[in-house]
Amino acid sequence: MDLQLLEQTLADRGEPAFRARQIWKWAAAGAEGYEQMTDVPVTLRDALARELPFSSLLLRSEARASDGTIKALFATVDGRPLEAVLMRYRDGRHSICVSSQSGCPLTCTFCATGRMSFARNLTVSEIVEQALYFRRLERPPSPRDGVQAPAAITNCVFMGMGEPMLNIDNVLAACERLPDLGITHRRTAISTVGWIPGIERLAEHDAPLRLALSVHAADDALRSELMPVNDRFPLADVIEACRAFYERKRRRVFVEYVMLAGVNDRYEQALALARVLSRRREGDPSIFKVNLIPYNPTGSDGTDPYRGSTRESIAAFRAALQRQGVEATVRLTRGRDIDAACGQLAARAS
Repeated sequence: MDLQLLEQTLADRGEPAFRARQIWKWAAAGAEGYEQMTDVPVTLRDALARELPFSSLLLRSEARASDGTIKALFATVDGRPLEAVLMRYRDGRHSICVSSQSGCPLTCTFCATGRMSFARNLTVSEIVEQALYFRRLERPPSPRDGVQAPAAITNCVFMGMGEPMLNIDNVLAACERLPDLGITHRRTAISTVGWIPGIERLAEHDAPLRLALSVHAADDALRSELMPVNDRFPLADVIEACRAFYERKRRRVFVEYVMLAGVNDRYEQALALARVLSRRREGDPSIFKVNLIPYNPTGSDGTDPYRGSTRESIAAFRAALQRQGVEATVRLTRGRDIDAACGQLAARAS
């Protein structure tokens, strides 16, 4: 739902200001259309259905994985593709992974999105609509019951297609809407490859949003090979920006590290990562927590240049970090069989 266009449409019709809030409340609760908004006049509902599309995205396809993960392929009204994912966990979390761009201009070599053509930044409404789609999917409201309390989705990560920090204003504006869907700021994480201006912008924002940093190599030469953005923002500078974020927000930074066999998974590379993350003044708390990510294949035609590290290699890497005092976990892979896992989003039907 394009909320700016909604407000303009209502104003042009001479409707009172509260109508926009009323309609948004229904949409945030999971309403599937204007017709379910029983406390909105029928004439207005009919007019909005004619004049204003209820959704700012078009659903192209939906895929469901054996583990309960759902991936949705959308198109914008101008035909730009994007994907979003819903992940369900046994502990009760329902987490959505949303996109901030159609494609990505930063060409990380291990990421399927980086191989797409970059289209454009997504608007606020296009970002929010991804969350609204899964809100409707999880628990649509009944017109008889009225607006239900939003509680189906618990977490949101901006780890889908695109670099969120290159679209930070729209991302932050979308985050302001997520609590209405039941997703608090403390359960919302924004990921970056290390775009320092965006990290600084996030640090200035009042909301207690989380920051996640993609590292994938502690050595600048290797990191630049994997992530060309490192040539512009070297890792040491990015780490300092993350420390400044912590000083301002007092929020720990999650470090994402995809495990690539024979590339970045050796014991000495774990020690190098620990050194980079542990450099701090005596008595300062550890501000980083590492998420080790099993590599998910990004090509079925034999062109994938990487293989994932073995479970044994990942376990040894984690143990090496922990012996150096760096907290580390292994991310649970979700949706791999529908190309919905980390690094696999490429806007193609499954």
